[in-house]
Amino acid sequence: MSTVLITGGTGAIGAALVEEFSRTDDVAFTYFKNDERAKELTDKFRCFAVKTDISDDNSVRSSVGNVLKEFSHIDILVNNAGISLIKPFTDISYDEWERQLSINLTGCFRMTKAVVPGMINRKKGAIVNISSVWGVYGASCEVAYSAAKAGVIGFTKALSKELGLSGITVNAIAPGVIDSPMNSSHLSSEELRELCEETPLGRLGKPSEVACAVRAVAENRFITGQVLGVDGGFI
Repeated sequence: MSTVLITGGTGAIGAALVEEFSRTDDVAFTYFKNDERAKELTDKFRCFAVKTDISDDNSVRSSVGNVLKEFSHIDILVNNAGISLIKPFTDISYDEWERQLSINLTGCFRMTKAVVPGMINRKKGAIVNISSVWGVYGASCEVAYSAAKAGVIGFTKALSKELGLSGITVNAIAPGVIDSPMNSSHLSSEELRELCEETPLGRLGKPSEVACAVRAVAENRFITGQVLGVDGGFI
C-alpha cells in the first residue's frame, strides 16, 4: 500500500484521482475552499483532506507537514491543482498572468519542493504532474494557461533527469477536453461540440480516464520524463 498526495482534490479530475487511488492506497488531498465537497470525499473514501493555498509557500509546507504527521511518508505526488483563464491576450492583466503561473506552474514547484526531500531520503517515489493538451499545442485565448501548462512539461522533463538516480520517476499527463465543470462553465455547448469534432474518438474525456492513466504512469518504475496525452487523439 502506498501513500498518495493529490492536489486539487475537489475538482472533477482531482475527485476521480481520490476515488481511483483510495481503492488500494492511503490518500491525502489538498483543496482550496470547497469544504463541503472535501467532507463528502473524506467520508466516502476514508481519506485525509487538508485545506491549502497552493499559491502560498507557508500553506504548502504546513499542509505537507500535516500529511506526513498522518502517514509518515509520501510515495506518490500528483500535482493536479489548477485554474483556467479564457480571455484574449490583449485583455489579460498582469495579475491574471501571475496567478496562472503561480497556481498552474509554481504550484507544482512548491508542492514538489516540499515533498521531494522525503522521497530522496527513501530512494523511492513517483511524481505525476497534470499538464494539458493546450500545454502541448497551445490554445487561442488561453495564452496564460497554455504557457503555464507548457512550463509544467518542461519542469517534468528536467526534474526527471535530476531525480532519476534517487529512484524517483517524474512524468506528466496532458488531458484533452474533459467532461468537467471547469470546461462546461467556460465553454459554450457549441464550442464543446466543435472540440469533440476535433477529437478522433468524437467525445469528451472522462475524469476517471485521466485518473487511470495517472495510476498507470505512477506505478510503472521504468517510465520517467514522459508526457502522456489522454486526449482521444486530439490534433
